[in-house]
Amino acid sequence: MERTDVVIVGAGGGGAVLGLALAQRGIRSVILEQAPGPPTGLRGEILQPNGQQILDRLGVLRQLPSQATRSVRLFHFHRARDGARLGAPGAGGWNWPGARGSERLCTVDYDMLPPPYNRAIVTLPNVAHHAILQALETHAPGSLRYGVRFTGLLREATRVGVTAECQGKPLTISAKLVVGADGAFSKVREALGIPTRFHLYRDGYLIAILDSPDDLAEGRYFVGRRTILGLFPAAGRKVYLFYMIPADSMPQIKAAGLAALRAQWLTIDPSLEKTAQSLVDWEQTAYMPTGRVRASRWVADGAALIGDAAHAMNPHASQGRMQAMADAMSLAEVVPTCLQRGDWSAAALAPFERSRRPQVTMLQRLADEQVLFWNTGNPLLAYLRDRVFKTLDRNQRLRYRVLAATAGLLDTPPFSLLDRLMAVGLLPDPRADRTPPGASAQAG
Repeated sequence: MERTDVVIVGAGGGGAVLGLALAQRGIRSVILEQAPGPPTGLRGEILQPNGQQILDRLGVLRQLPSQATRSVRLFHFHRARDGARLGAPGAGGWNWPGARGSERLCTVDYDMLPPPYNRAIVTLPNVAHHAILQALETHAPGSLRYGVRFTGLLREATRVGVTAECQGKPLTISAKLVVGADGAFSKVREALGIPTRFHLYRDGYLIAILDSPDDLAEGRYFVGRRTILGLFPAAGRKVYLFYMIPADSMPQIKAAGLAALRAQWLTIDPSLEKTAQSLVDWEQTAYMPTGRVRASRWVADGAALIGDAAHAMNPHASQGRMQAMADAMSLAEVVPTCLQRGDWSAAALAPFERSRRPQVTMLQRLADEQVLFWNTGNPLLAYLRDRVFKTLDRNQRLRYRVLAATAGLLDTPPFSLLDRLMAVGLLPDPRADRTPPGASAQAG
């Protein structure tokens, strides 16, 4: 039987960061990952400012290769009008050269945030994760084990542990703390018997990474009735595209063919023609399902849950991976005290959950509100959504609040009840031109 201080099940965004944070504190851990090796799949990755701060603290941010990252300042939101789908300019006019046939609703400027974390950083697939894994190997060689399948929990007199299977052989690891960082369908959470509420959203996203001959420099979103299309500029004249589709509809979309998919994109944004032509193989795409997890508790005697195992959320929050990393850093601050006192009870681990719950709860609720209004096919809800976007474009204070929440800088909801009434235009905002101290005035 192998012995360690902490055994972490799952080497994703939360598990790998936790292993690295513990190693930098001189605490032994073993990380078990079911996959055969580091991730290689397609995924669009944006490092929000709170994630950048975490990677900076770990010494990883400056290790990201410059040729694989791109800083993005501006994100434009446009209404995908019905007229645009028919090839007409629509009532809003062609008022922005990169988005013909649509009306600009709002522009969000990351330069409003305090430097140095006042940009979104878009990375090529898995670049940040690989940098974390390299740092982990440097600080704790051999602590990460691939191809290991978790099979159960162990309870000893004063210790806990896991049973696992590696290449068909049983493996037992004894520890003081077991951490479930194994995703929304966590086997560790299941073994702990923690009651959990699941919600699968009716929509998922088709993701693609394409060539951008025009070298897109700014992000843009198109929102309409049951329509969302987003584009993020990436390094090397690449662009991430994400397109809302009904959940589990990829087989039907593939059956319709690439030409049909490209045509759908071009009805929303005709300026995408050259970029869309670079989609020539389904291997350039991936499907991202969306769901929400609300575990009733994140800690138990000798155990804790982090990331999606505790609180998966809709990607509208733009914080899923960031919140897993924040969990890891918060738990890493609690572990040394538990180690010093020899107390690994749920009560001793509770400060981790107390510190993290407020922000996670706020972000899950914010994401669900965005799902309601952004994904809607209801014309009234779409009208209210567009009014809010237009208000944000004029109201610097409310725009800053929304951006700060997306950037992971708020623990409380961005809007009060009065703010909501102001956002839909029912009340004037006498503080519309004000932003908190430290916010950049250049972006007003």
